[in-house]
Amino acid sequence: MTDASAPTTNASDDARRRLVAALISALPDPVLIADRNRRIFASNAGARELFGIGREGNALAMSIRTPDVLDAVNRVLDGAERECVLWGERVPVERLFEVHVSAFSLDGFRAAVIEFRDLTEARRVERMRVDFIANASHELRTPLASLLGFIETLQGPAKNDAAAREQFLGIMRDQARRMARLVDDLLSLSRIEQNEHVRPQTPVDLVQIVRHVADTLDPVARENGVDLTISTPKEAVVAGDRDELIRVAENLVENAIKYGAGGTSPHRVSVEVKQNAREMTLAVSDNGPGIAPEHLPRLTERFYRVDAPTSRAKGGTGLGLAIVKHIVVRHRGRLTIESALGAGTKFQVTLPKA
Repeated sequence: MTDASAPTTNASDDARRRLVAALISALPDPVLIADRNRRIFASNAGARELFGIGREGNALAMSIRTPDVLDAVNRVLDGAERECVLWGERVPVERLFEVHVSAFSLDGFRAAVIEFRDLTEARRVERMRVDFIANASHELRTPLASLLGFIETLQGPAKNDAAAREQFLGIMRDQARRMARLVDDLLSLSRIEQNEHVRPQTPVDLVQIVRHVADTLDPVARENGVDLTISTPKEAVVAGDRDELIRVAENLVENAIKYGAGGTSPHRVSVEVKQNAREMTLAVSDNGPGIAPEHLPRLTERFYRVDAPTSRAKGGTGLGLAIVKHIVVRHRGRLTIESALGAGTKFQVTLPKA
């Protein structure tokens, strides 16, 4: 006795399947072929990985449970030439696909070609671009509005008030400097991103960079009541861009001094350079208040701040750690962040040896 519902195969079907499988195996996107019985006739490696599909012959609805896609397949198998629908899923991770369903005919055999184009990364980049423009506009709008307000006041009610003029000019200078820092950081980030695919090859000594940065920021550390210590070997040479690596060390050490001084007294910031057979590591640690776990994954996002008012008051632009991340990526290195509330924070940059 045979099962009438089971798909039947013959030599002609096997030949078609081998031909179709060979064609779609060369395509980079996941592709499925569904026959008139709404069963999977063929699939490529991308589709099998995406849907966990076993052997051909399974019902299409067992692998794709999205009504919009199944309806598009039905319309194509019933005579339509082409359909396009969007399909999104949120688990296990959020993904978005543009699904193209096209008619396929060969020697009287009609099927539907289902191609999945992953739009996840493009949508994420677009969202980041929109957020970046919105955040940059917001960061510039506030000091600009402040400057315009003070200018109008100095031209009007405070025109002849020497004391007010002196006070307002000081505030205007601070706001202008804030905008200048923001523009400088935006330009730096743009330049780094443009060259991110080009790995620097110049030998650079991390020890010299750390000592230079420590000497430069020592007055800032003393002003904030921070004990700044460094520990390095005699030499630690990596392949890199000296100016960019100085920027990395400056950002990390200055952040530790400014934002890591609210915990246990005496306040300490340590900078350490270590090496093994293949890599060099720059570690910057403080004994400050630490950072809550929910903030850690977002610290390197542009304009993301754990405490926005404090950051602005201390002259931060919200771009420092984003710049650090992109420089580290350009140098083919790794940036790791370890922190716990009440236990301080440790930033660690690992770079390959020269």
